[in-house]
Amino acid sequence: MPIQILAHTPLYVWAILAFLLYRGAIALHARELEPRKLAVIPAVMLALSLQDIVAKFGSGGMALPLWALATCAMAALVWTFGGDRVAAGRLPGRVRVRGSWGPMALMMAVFFTKYLASIMLAVRPHLLGDTVFVVAVCVLFGLFSGVFLGRLARDLKACRALEAGTAAARPI
Repeated sequence: MPIQILAHTPLYVWAILAFLLYRGAIALHARELEPRKLAVIPAVMLALSLQDIVAKFGSGGMALPLWALATCAMAALVWTFGGDRVAAGRLPGRVRVRGSWGPMALMMAVFFTKYLASIMLAVRPHLLGDTVFVVAVCVLFGLFSGVFLGRLARDLKACRALEAGTAAARPI
């Protein structure tokens, strides 16, 4: 059965996995970039999460509210208790982002949650009506999305603080 599952997985799924592994590998190392580029991976992961929730469970019912609640709760936690990842870059208009395994782990968690949920629904379609399954998938996607959004919010706040500090340090 595992061979059949792998054989019937569409090619675009492997392309998404390759892209996420590539982006995760980049995130392992400290790098400098423009602050707007901090939103790329959170936007991609948010889109994957939302697309999967709507595709699997529809836009009505409890799926989207569960996802949104979990997203907001986790984003608030990460915003409040998360660590700083950005510092001033060497060039104006750039920030230095600390390298970490966190983005890779989160991207793989989203990817494999999406993949395994799809497999489970293909093998056992009746799970669409299973409240525990729906709640588990929606909450997991919400928690992952919340981590990405909370970190992005903290990073952008740090970028604004860096810009304000730079502006204050410039001679008039």
